[in-house]
Amino acid sequence: MSAPEARERSFVQSLARGLSVIRALGESQRGQTLTEVARATGMTRAAARRFLLTLVDLGYARADGRVFSLTPRALELGYAYLSSLGLPEIAQPHLQTLVEEVHESSSASVLDGGSIVYVARAPTSQRIMNVAINVGTRLPAHLTSMGRVLLAALEPDRREELLCSIELSAVTPKTILEPAALREELARIREQGWAIVDQELEEGLRSVGAPVRTGAGSVVAAINLSTHASRSTIEYMRDELLPALLRTAQAIGRELPVG
Repeated sequence: MSAPEARERSFVQSLARGLSVIRALGESQRGQTLTEVARATGMTRAAARRFLLTLVDLGYARADGRVFSLTPRALELGYAYLSSLGLPEIAQPHLQTLVEEVHESSSASVLDGGSIVYVARAPTSQRIMNVAINVGTRLPAHLTSMGRVLLAALEPDRREELLCSIELSAVTPKTILEPAALREELARIREQGWAIVDQELEEGLRSVGAPVRTGAGSVVAAINLSTHASRSTIEYMRDELLPALLRTAQAIGRELPVG
């Protein structure tokens, strides 16, 4: 039996379809209607409804009228991965120390396809984003400083594969819209080892990101500092915030497993 045939025999389609429903629900903080879930997963409405009601019965989703959304219990599905990684527990105290030093919000994230997933966060009392950011929040990687650091660290073939799947659209007037310009920016980030994104994800929001490397040099995560454009110039971020961010990234990396 060939490897593809063996894989096909072992593949549990219902599990894959259930996970696709969970991913669809996780794409929107406001929840999704049955029609939206069916469209996102390519299922019929009847099939999507069965999966949604099963998730509700198991406590992983809730129904509020016509809208379905994930419950906190869904975090159980990712906790084993986060715990085995060790990154959240290691990063959190370092992020907190960094925030106390520079008085700006800091986060850690990992790359998941074309998105970043927040795995640790130390906010300040000053909210600078319209969207609430928590552990588990997903954002498009190419619009964030952490995402660009992580994309830049990928092997060329994998990076190109992800870039080809990204639809560039004008989120703000400053958003990079040309694929060639994004590739050029990632090449520059790969060379310099850090990234600053100026109001491309949200007007008024600036962030600086740096890679977290293991002792073997592998980039496994990224951390950032986020600030409002009204109080932090690009020069201030590069000259004052970046050095503290790089020191913190190195401190986190020293505590991670070498692999």
